Amino acid sequence: MKEIVLNRRKNGLAVLMLTVFVYAAAILGAVFGGIQVEQGRSPLLMTVSIIILCIGWLPLLGLKVLKPQEALVLTLFGKYIGTLKDSGFYFVNPFCVAVNPAARTKLNQSGDVKNMRAGNPDSGAAVSVESTSKKISLKIMTLSNNRQKINDCLGNPVEIGIAVTWRIVDTAKAVFNVDNYKEFLSLQCDSALRDIVRLYPYDVAPDVDTTGDGVADEGSLRGSSEVVAARIRDEIQKRVNEAGIEIVEARITYLAYAMEIAAVMLQRQQASAIVDARKMIVDGAVGMVEMALERLNENQVVTLDEERKAAMVSNLLVVLCGNHDAQPVVNSGSLY
Repeated sequence: MKEIVLNRRKNGLAVLMLTVFVYAAAILGAVFGGIQVEQGRSPLLMTVSIIILCIGWLPLLGLKVLKPQEALVLTLFGKYIGTLKDSGFYFVNPFCVAVNPAARTKLNQSGDVKNMRAGNPDSGAAVSVESTSKKISLKIMTLSNNRQKINDCLGNPVEIGIAVTWRIVDTAKAVFNVDNYKEFLSLQCDSALRDIVRLYPYDVAPDVDTTGDGVADEGSLRGSSEVVAARIRDEIQKRVNEAGIEIVEARITYLAYAMEIAAVMLQRQQASAIVDARKMIVDGAVGMVEMALERLNENQVVTLDEERKAAMVSNLLVVLCGNHDAQPVVNSGSLY
C-alpha cells in the first residue's frame, strides 16, 4: 500500500461560502416562488429552491479541518483515494469516509483519548473508549507498557519496563497493513523486549556472549543499558516497518530482580561487596606492614629477630584489618 498525499484540496472556505450563498439564494427563491404560485404563475422557481434546500447541505459533509501534525485517511466506496496531511481547511468528495481503526483504542501513552471507560490506567493493554475522531496523530508519542517478568540469559527472573517514543510516517500502511496499529505496536514492543533481554545477564557474568560473535564479553542489563536500549529499538523497528511506524527511541525505565529472588540476590551483592572491601583492606594493610619494616631496618631503630618480626606483623595486621578500634596494651617490662 502506497501513501497518496492530497495537497490541492485546501478550498474548504470557498466551498463553505458558496454553499451559504446558494442556501440564501434558495431561501429567497422559495419565498418569491411561493408568491408567484399564489399569483397563479409557474411553481418552477419554488420547486427548484426546495430541492436545493433539501440537498444543498451535502457539500458540507466534504469539509475537513486539520490542525498541525494531524492526518486523515480517506476512502471512497471502499477504495483508498488519499491522505490529508497538511494543516488547513479542505473540501473533498462528500461521500468520502475517514478511516482510523485505532480511533477507539486507548494505550498507556501520550496523545490518546483522556477519558477511559474501564481498565487500569497504568496498564499497557488496549482499552475500548468512546471516540468519534478519525484523525491520525503524526506527533511523536510515548508508549509505556506494563513491566514484564523475563528470565535473563542465566535463567534469573528480572522485571523490566521500557518507554518507546514513536510516530506514524506512512498513514496508508498504518491503517491498511495492520488491523490496529496501536495494539500491533504494543505487542511488538513486548515481544522484542523479551527477545533482547534473554540475551543478557542482569549483571556481568563470566563466559557469556551477548553480541553473538562467539567471544565472551562484559555486557549486562545493568551495566550496558544504553546498548540494550539501542538493540531493543532496532528490533522493534524491524517488526513495525510494515505498519508505517518509526521508532524514535527506546529507554529502559525500570530494572530489578523479580521479587522471589530479590532478597537472595541482594545478599549475594552484599557478600561480593564485603569480599571486595576486605581484599582492599588486606592489600593496604600488607603494604603498610612492609613499609614499617623497611623503615625500621633503614633507620636501625630496633633490631628484631624473625620471631619478633612475625609477632609485629601479626599485631599490625590485627590492628589494621579489624572491624573495631584496637585497644592498646602498654608493655612496661622487658621486650624479651
